[in-house]
Amino acid sequence: MKVAILGAGISGTSLARMLAADGHDVTVLERSDRPGGLCRSRSKDGFVYDEAGGHILFSKRQDVLEWMKLRCGGDAGVVRRERHTRIRWHDRYVPYPFENGVGHLTRQANLECMEGYVEAYVQRRLGAPCPANFHDWVVWRMGEGFARHFMFPYNEKLWKRDLRTMASSWVAGRVPEAPMRDILQASIGVDTQGYTHQSVFYFPLRGGFETLVRGTVEGGGFRLHCGTAVERVERRGTRFAVNGEAFDLVVNTVPLPQIEAAFPEIPPEVRADIRALRPIGLVNVLFGVKLDAPLPDLSWVYLPFPEQGPANRVTFYSNYSPHNAPPGHGSFMAEVTTRGETVPTHEWARDLARRLGRAGILDDRALTTVDFNTVEYAYIDYTLDFDARIARVRDWWDRSGYVTFGRFGRYEYHNSDQCIARAMEVHAHVREIAQSGAPARPVLVP
Repeated sequence: MKVAILGAGISGTSLARMLAADGHDVTVLERSDRPGGLCRSRSKDGFVYDEAGGHILFSKRQDVLEWMKLRCGGDAGVVRRERHTRIRWHDRYVPYPFENGVGHLTRQANLECMEGYVEAYVQRRLGAPCPANFHDWVVWRMGEGFARHFMFPYNEKLWKRDLRTMASSWVAGRVPEAPMRDILQASIGVDTQGYTHQSVFYFPLRGGFETLVRGTVEGGGFRLHCGTAVERVERRGTRFAVNGEAFDLVVNTVPLPQIEAAFPEIPPEVRADIRALRPIGLVNVLFGVKLDAPLPDLSWVYLPFPEQGPANRVTFYSNYSPHNAPPGHGSFMAEVTTRGETVPTHEWARDLARRLGRAGILDDRALTTVDFNTVEYAYIDYTLDFDARIARVRDWWDRSGYVTFGRFGRYEYHNSDQCIARAMEVHAHVREIAQSGAPARPVLVP
């Protein structure tokens, strides 16, 4: 088959490599000057950093993890790291997840969290239904204390909206519930571990996270056209045309609001749903520092409170690989979500560094390099009507004969490994089409 893939992020390039290995004639079209999408990296003064925040090589699926590591050069091309994450809770570091670190809070905060947690647990056992909005879900799941001391301030900073106007469906099933015994033990000072499935991760030895994409493209057996905007996609009998060129199949991975205008056959009501989908952007800031001593053995730190500055997370990036910073230096990445209200400047970034200094994260007096990058599509905006809207959009695409997937190509809150797993599903779908000679509705189970 002759296949056009729109978008050269990790979703598009992964699928292109898989299809090319089957002997298909694959062309990837990318509007930007290079592939990578949300997985791109850049360099500044000898520092490497990722453009869209901190990524890691990790997957619950061993086949996906091995696929990712192989693209980065195998075991010799990656660094194995143990995950050490913390929450900067006022004047102290608290283990993450927060419920597993409750014993590190003040006694009063510990009591308030546990009182609310037990009450919420009892109410759920008595049949209290799962709320539709995220604010009430937090109380239903975690209780008033955990909500007030971490969940509310952190998520309000991250999502930049009233949590009552945000659907709870995105988190239901995504965040595992810690056993009651673990929370009780943590409360009395017995350390417990949450999210143990992610206790070890990997990272490319050189080049930042974009190494994964470069390794996917190199020797991939497909054509990649960068700097090529997709102007028009249309059906021609049993085939399709992209910018006038004929293809047997078109697969989209571009954010839907950025590509919908190129598809004239999208019905007006579906087009309206697509145009109502809003992303949350991200400003990712590199801070390079001169070191007198190694950085603390931390992977990343969550910052829930407004007085800590606008960043919701700081990655200790030079701890990921020794080649992410020049010798004698360390690096941090600070992530600031935005709905367009943040226009970064170097003075803004230096003020952010000063606030992180007051929060005890970095020594802003040791700064040698500051750089930043803005990403328009970083997080999905889960409004209360999101589920109904995206269901209508996906239904049209799945019946259209086209295929769409990816974090914003299908609007699924997927990390890079899940995007690759989705590419494997689409790969299997295309194999079915090639064998049967007829289009089939893709099976992409949420």
